[in-house]
Amino acid sequence: MTLFPKDTIAAIATAPGRGGVGVIRISGADLKPLAEAIVGKLPLPRYATYANFKAADGAVLDQGLALYFPGPGSFTGEDVLELQGHGGPVIMRLLLQRCVELGARLAEPGEFTKRAFLNDKLDLAQAEAVADLIDASSEQAARSAVRSLQGAFSTEVTALVEQLINLRMLVEATLDFPEEDIDFLEAANAVGKLQDIMQQLTRVLQTARQGAILREGIHVALIGQPNVGKSSLMNSLAGDEVAIVTDIAGTTRDTIRELIHIDGVPMHIIDTAGLRETSDQVEQIGIERTWKAIDKADIALLLLDSRHGLTEAEQTILTRLPSSLKLLKVFNKIDLSGEQPGLGELDGIPVVYLSAKQHIGIDLLRQQLLQAVGYRSEGEGVFMARERHLNAIHRARQSLETAHQNWQQIELFAEELRLAQHALSEITGEFSADDLLGEIFSRFCIGK
Repeated sequence: MTLFPKDTIAAIATAPGRGGVGVIRISGADLKPLAEAIVGKLPLPRYATYANFKAADGAVLDQGLALYFPGPGSFTGEDVLELQGHGGPVIMRLLLQRCVELGARLAEPGEFTKRAFLNDKLDLAQAEAVADLIDASSEQAARSAVRSLQGAFSTEVTALVEQLINLRMLVEATLDFPEEDIDFLEAANAVGKLQDIMQQLTRVLQTARQGAILREGIHVALIGQPNVGKSSLMNSLAGDEVAIVTDIAGTTRDTIRELIHIDGVPMHIIDTAGLRETSDQVEQIGIERTWKAIDKADIALLLLDSRHGLTEAEQTILTRLPSSLKLLKVFNKIDLSGEQPGLGELDGIPVVYLSAKQHIGIDLLRQQLLQAVGYRSEGEGVFMARERHLNAIHRARQSLETAHQNWQQIELFAEELRLAQHALSEITGEFSADDLLGEIFSRFCIGK
């Protein structure tokens, strides 16, 4: 018998496996019948209540704390009940099954946060920040996700939308008086107001890019001829012997990947097979995978032996690199050539002189990597952002630029302002397609 509405959801909110405490989270329209069946009563709101958690026959399944948050003053905006018991997987499954017996259904990934969004407890950018905070791989990323969760990003976007609405109202008003429209807009300084919005949008975009780097990380491909020290540099950056290093050319036959952090920025380092002409079939496959890794990389480090400099073989590699790929030239083995660690430039490309084997100049490379991808450590000022946010800001900026160029064509001016507002509103979810919401929340963990 169903004791409460079918749209009540339940899930294990703690990570899989054993732990000291496990949490079952339940959200629905009326949880009093369920609470009375499991806990024996509806706990006082926001007070931890110690209780026995009972099965259908009255047997005790577990003992723990029950917390009740009545809607709308809860995370989801609905009644929320949390059962905090012992963190054994069997106990958690039994308690979850008891909730299902009483009419709840298993929550889908991200469904609690999705309900919080649909009930106006969070906007879409804040909801995404919940997942970003859980997935944060560094302290800096976690701090940025918290800022987004607290509404820092949303506040910036909302302020821009409000200014666009005010400007649109001004422009739309002129459409009723076509004989005065240009003079009216000039007197109201419509172009000046638009320029102010564009400047603010550029600042938001710069900060969002920093947040996107913190979230997504940077893919760095180590490329070059065999035996120039790619694997040694991989080990030096990782601080561990993750790649095999020998004096035999062609030791690395396949791509090796390692995640490191530089000033809180995730760096996905990819050690690749040496690029050269070879008849070895296995090595040829490795070289093919190297070029695929290069196509997906954000930046490539071309390693060169500092004793030989830039040879014809490296020139051949350079001609095959994608024109859009960021590139650093790394002159390795300065411990053998007698050169000093340092930075420079060659043919307009940044250069780093180092010794991977002796760990000399590695910090210079780390700094240069951050600079090459445009990351600046801005501390508490950075908020988390995703690729879809950047796309929305780019579309808004493009519309504003078109509006600025055609401000004397009032109807076109008004339409481009509308498109810019629509693009920015997608960030907070004011305009969101159902399929977009499904894609976003499906990537959340169950129970959140």
